[in-house]
Amino acid sequence: MRFPSVRCLVLSALLPVAAPLAAQRPIHQRPEGTPVSVVQFIFTSDAHYGLKRASFRGAVNVDAHVVNAALVAAINRVAWLTLPADSGVRAGEKVGAVDYVIDGGDIANRSEAGVQSASASWRQFVFDYQHHLTLRGPDGQRTRVLAIPGNHDVSNAVGFYRLMQPAKDASSMVGLFNEMLAPTKPRTTGTYDYARDKVHFSREVGGVHLSFVNVWPDSAERLWLAHDLAAVSPNVPVLLFAHDQPAVEAKHFTNPNPPFDINSRDRFENLLAERFKDALDPGVGDDQTLGPTLKNITSDIEQRGFVRFVREHPAIKAYFHGNSNYHEAYVYSGPDGDLALNVFRADSPMKGAKSSKDEKLLSFEVVSIDTRAMRMTVRECLWNSRADHVPVWGASTTVSLR
Repeated sequence: MRFPSVRCLVLSALLPVAAPLAAQRPIHQRPEGTPVSVVQFIFTSDAHYGLKRASFRGAVNVDAHVVNAALVAAINRVAWLTLPADSGVRAGEKVGAVDYVIDGGDIANRSEAGVQSASASWRQFVFDYQHHLTLRGPDGQRTRVLAIPGNHDVSNAVGFYRLMQPAKDASSMVGLFNEMLAPTKPRTTGTYDYARDKVHFSREVGGVHLSFVNVWPDSAERLWLAHDLAAVSPNVPVLLFAHDQPAVEAKHFTNPNPPFDINSRDRFENLLAERFKDALDPGVGDDQTLGPTLKNITSDIEQRGFVRFVREHPAIKAYFHGNSNYHEAYVYSGPDGDLALNVFRADSPMKGAKSSKDEKLLSFEVVSIDTRAMRMTVRECLWNSRADHVPVWGASTTVSLR
């Protein structure tokens, strides 16, 4: 089994951003000689520390720290759950060991209108996973946590066209960069440079390759991704993790209008290095109308670049994302209908499109992969639907990774 050169840190050892990195632990591996036939991970997204839920478990105006702590407590119970008899991978068996807990970004909410700073949100995220996550991996060690940035994390670092307090705070980006990439020289909020310090990395476990990109696989991220996949055997399935959905939002690209900055007229957020192209097409809009109509502009040109990349790399078998939040398994066909990529969208504990209105629909995803048959089952785990808070199973989808 090939391991990446970047070490995986245990999030339970995280320290505040300003502190030195904790001692690194070995990359996640099963005990020597143990057959590897199952890989399991939990996928959630959009924790949005700093926000408040209108209601949660009988209380009102509930802080994200409280809600996310309850989410972590539910994740801890997963190992003892029995998987449903749904004909999926390991149906009817106890979940048991979990290789990774994966967070799809937007750890910190953008610090607008009284929302706390990114530094405060990052500390809360670390606290919940440092002190409360008790799941174990197949090696008997605490389950490793992997996380990528979302658009809110990046906006906190680079600025936004509406007022934020503070105007910039790269704390969650710094924390993610240091913990996921383990650089020789850890970044601080003073030395972090978003143009240089993208949070993209990969892990390989049990013959499955996990690639994590910074926000969305735009043309710049695809250069890194191509390099990452060049060392992967074509027989190894690749799962791609991003914050944004494949049908990426136009506003997340770099402003195509000189001076290419973040401003309230154009309303581009400059999260992706690629300059947006669709808005330059005739008839779409000019500089005076681009901002107000930006949400109605498709990203077809940019998506076509991603579609071409996936077609050139057929080992990419599935895509996981947050950003637009509710549990969904669907097939992304691209703007021209020439792709069939299995995609899994995750709910948010704070901003779920459905669960924000009905807390019984709060969910995360439990993923089980049979690495011999190369089948993957993604199960919705409803973690707040019962009065005793015992998680129950929702929808289930099984796909081939061949």
